[in-house]
Amino acid sequence: MQKFYSKTSRSGHVTKKLVPKEETIKFLLDYSKALSVIDYNKLKFEALLN
Repeated sequence: MQKFYSKTSRSGHVTKKLVPKEETIKFLLDYSKALSVIDYNKLKFEALLN
């Protein structure tokens, strides 16, 4: 187990130029706008209003 923790983390290998595509950002924003969560008696219902 000690060998696993002594290695550098994966984030050390990721470059700083990692940027999401514009389509990905648009998709996530549109999805979050269309998502509706309804709480009813300790239950949660998720509806995608699209």
